[in-house]
Amino acid sequence: MKKLTCALLATGLLAGCATTGGRDGDFFRELPEGMAELAAPNQDLTRVTLLEEDNCFWYEHDGPVETTLLPLRSKRGRHLCQATAEESA
Repeated sequence: MKKLTCALLATGLLAGCATTGGRDGDFFRELPEGMAELAAPNQDLTRVTLLEEDNCFWYEHDGPVETTLLPLRSKRGRHLCQATAEESA
């Protein structure tokens, strides 16, 4: 019983060290045309992805404590999203 408790505790502690976001292979190798000009400065444009949940662009921020996805924002502070088929029509 004591070994099981220690194993569960160790698993929980190690799970807390996992990073969020950062799914290798999901990032653009080349940004869509005009994206770099629209994006505000100080965002990592080398690690940009498009999430299907909201159809918006996110970038990977490597902070001092964790790596996470943050919304890619325009110079006006708006979230950069891709137009859907209904919006384009």
